[in-house]
Amino acid sequence: MNGGEFSQRVRDLLRDRGMSVRAVARRLNYDHAYLSRVLCGKQQPSIQLVAGLDQLLSTDGELVDIATRMAAPLDSVGTASPSTPDRILRLHEARGADFAEAIRETSRRLIVLDNELDGVSIAEPAARAFKVVHQRLGNGDYESRYERDIQSAAAELAEVAGWALWDAEKEDAARRFNHEALFLANLSGDRSIALLTLQNMAMQSEWCGRNQEALSTARSVLHRGRLSPRVEAMFRIREAKALVGTGRTSDADESLGRARSLIEGGDTVGEPEWAWWVTGGEIDRQWGHALHIAGDAEKAIELLLRSVEPGRDVTTGYSSERVARLALCLLEVNAWRDAEDVARSLFTATPGISSGRTLRLIGHVAERREGLNGAPTSLKDTLEHLSVRLDEDPFTL
Repeated sequence: MNGGEFSQRVRDLLRDRGMSVRAVARRLNYDHAYLSRVLCGKQQPSIQLVAGLDQLLSTDGELVDIATRMAAPLDSVGTASPSTPDRILRLHEARGADFAEAIRETSRRLIVLDNELDGVSIAEPAARAFKVVHQRLGNGDYESRYERDIQSAAAELAEVAGWALWDAEKEDAARRFNHEALFLANLSGDRSIALLTLQNMAMQSEWCGRNQEALSTARSVLHRGRLSPRVEAMFRIREAKALVGTGRTSDADESLGRARSLIEGGDTVGEPEWAWWVTGGEIDRQWGHALHIAGDAEKAIELLLRSVEPGRDVTTGYSSERVARLALCLLEVNAWRDAEDVARSLFTATPGISSGRTLRLIGHVAERREGLNGAPTSLKDTLEHLSVRLDEDPFTL
């Protein structure tokens, strides 16, 4: 991308509105130095930054259009090529702005696979793609004037790989990729990806039972201040889950209440693009999980039922996790008929689930068939069928 037109237009808009670069950086949760480099034309803007500026400055897609047009690849006679599907293949070849864009395109495609195509685990392809980028960064195999933009794009790809590896329950590998993502995000000044990576790290710590570590990570961000509503809500969730893990349920309720109030405000100006999944339904899911951990299955059921209502939440690759959690809670309170209905839905969904965490949770549901005193035979049979389905070869048609 030749950033001249984009950076000039943004500078004009800021001047017309009397807004400083520092104030905009604060609103969008970006490092001031990074934004300054973009507006001086010294660094290419990330897709997230372009979208954030477009929304903050109310340009109704103008900035996105400029950035997209300037980023279009040129053919041999210098005109924009109408076809770009091969950009993902340029990780081995591109060296400048096209290298950064190829990395970002790889991340985008992996995220689409993770959230929209059931049954596909992106952990291995994401890790392999980042290894290619990581090697080239180490060898200096790129144009140095694009270094920070390439590092920023690489940080995002490492974050995607780290999350996917965690979801596949490859904990050690996930931790390595998360640390690399954080290192590159800080190196490039991409505060947005640094925050997302810290969220992932806190989540992994909590999942591994390292609750005090998760709490310290979440609060290290919250105490810095200057967070957008959804980003703060995200770290309030992490704080709450860690508090439950350390036995402070009432404090966790307070944190989750704060997260809900932040989401219900409805203002999405300045939110990073990746914060799309921080919704009211996500709060319900996390609060229900927290109550389940704390031993209050009855209240957990209320919130988990809300989280699975149509339109309450966005679809993600791990959406069935809340359904499995709901099934466990229903079994715990002997709600046999409802538990059987939910177990049947899991039986139908299981072949299309690639999330290792979700599959393990569904396995816990199936295991409850043992010792269900007073449960109807039909429920036990459904759980038995679910257990058999979990053991099926995923490559059998």
